[in-house]
Amino acid sequence: MNDSGTEKIMIHLNTGVSTVKLEVDKDTSLKDIVQNYQADLPYTILAAKVNNKMEDLNRKIHGFSEIQLLDMRDNATNYVYQRSATLIFIKAVSEILQNCSVHVENSLNQGLYMELMDYQKVPQKLVSAIEKRMKELVIQDIPFILEVHAREGTSENGGLATTMYSCGETRSSYVGPVVPSTGYVKLFELRKYGDGVILRFPDTKSPDRMPEYRDDKKLYDAFKEASEWGDLMGISVVSDLNGKIASGEYKQIIQISEALHEKKVAQIADRIAKKGKRIILISGASSSGKTTFANRLCIQLRVNGMHPIYLGTDDYFVDRVNTPLDANGNMNFEDITGIDLDLFNSHMNALLKGEEVDLPVYDFKLGVKVFGKRIITAQKDQPIVIEGIHGLNKRLTESIPDEEKFKIYVGPFTQINIDEHNRIPTTDARMLRRIVRDHNFRGYSAQRTISAWPLVRIGEDKNIFPYSQEADVLMNTAHIYELAVLKKYAYPLLSSITQEEPEFSEAVRMLRFIRHFDSIEDDSIIVNNSVLREFIGGSIFVD
Repeated sequence: MNDSGTEKIMIHLNTGVSTVKLEVDKDTSLKDIVQNYQADLPYTILAAKVNNKMEDLNRKIHGFSEIQLLDMRDNATNYVYQRSATLIFIKAVSEILQNCSVHVENSLNQGLYMELMDYQKVPQKLVSAIEKRMKELVIQDIPFILEVHAREGTSENGGLATTMYSCGETRSSYVGPVVPSTGYVKLFELRKYGDGVILRFPDTKSPDRMPEYRDDKKLYDAFKEASEWGDLMGISVVSDLNGKIASGEYKQIIQISEALHEKKVAQIADRIAKKGKRIILISGASSSGKTTFANRLCIQLRVNGMHPIYLGTDDYFVDRVNTPLDANGNMNFEDITGIDLDLFNSHMNALLKGEEVDLPVYDFKLGVKVFGKRIITAQKDQPIVIEGIHGLNKRLTESIPDEEKFKIYVGPFTQINIDEHNRIPTTDARMLRRIVRDHNFRGYSAQRTISAWPLVRIGEDKNIFPYSQEADVLMNTAHIYELAVLKKYAYPLLSSITQEEPEFSEAVRMLRFIRHFDSIEDDSIIVNNSVLREFIGGSIFVD
């Protein structure tokens, strides 16, 4: 307590540039603290971690706190910006079109693809009017007001608290914080696309500018197909799935979803057989289910009378002493120069010609390629199925004739959303898969997996995602029911991370959205060739 009678509290503040200890008045808001430092920081602060938990900037500090300021370079904070921009979009739509529902469908082209339920196809004139109104709302700097309302829940989740934010008369619930006011959302772009619109914003790499636009038509089609699969099963949001679980219909949902996967794999195999392609290249990000898909594709190719050879590019790693190094001097096993490209191209061309080839088997303990274990000759028209993260990079197969190649991009294009305004990022679905798999098969804690995830994402952004549009076809490996199965495995792992650990904030964020799912406790009905078995165990393809 000072002379004026105002109680003071001590905080430790990490601005991202420096760390300071200071006294502030009790009940000072994070926003007020930020104002004293913002001018010296490179990017706008959008949120903060208080004692390792993500909070919006209107949060008041009541006692000693460790505070870390966050800008859009942080992945979770990028979601804060997305939610805020979406709320401004919803408000603009509500003012221009009364009683028109907005559905946030999926991520697309560094933004969110959304549909207006009153329009089968949104006209360009309307898109321009909405964007103009959004910019006006940003200039007006209207506060986002936090409200919290209890809503009816299931016996399992006990009734979830919905975080509700209002912007004037417009209200929407979200599974995480937003910025203090519309004035924080200065950079965005609205584009007419497909049947709806894309709301685009900066990414984590360049918070101060809009990313280059490219047409993700194939990804749009993949998400649209996923939506059609959801409609077929009567599921678009989590409450629909929870209803199927409560009624016992989830068993049929599992069977239908698995059948849809099998049908899609068969269609791809039929297409390869019809075109007579020999080099089948499969790529996808971490935990996409590449191994299961590749094995199922080989089976379907055999159904077409073909006898595929299956191999992975990992066996073509350079000897470990020649492994490229990253900027920190660590071995970079994900860079394409870590592959013996000359040997790989030479072997594939030799197989295409019907010559005998001594395929290497990489000894990961010794860090060298071992020969003499797999000497084969490919028969005429025999396809070679190749799985690896660089499969769609032209450098991998630069000496192989293009007419021989068929490229497949594999990914879990999650279509089920929490509700009409809250999507579930495919990145989060993949991380849940990886948390469960790492625990089941590698003995890793959820903390370790979350800690490693940013480096995984950096590698994906460099080596995988830029080449996805090279694919001839995209295979969606997501199951509409899978998060209800993964919850049973992931929830206790995430809950075990304590507040003192750096990964706590991310664990809380993940727990916040999987709490909406009721668990499917009995997963015995899931077949042993399901992609989900690659993560929960019991796969016929993965040891």
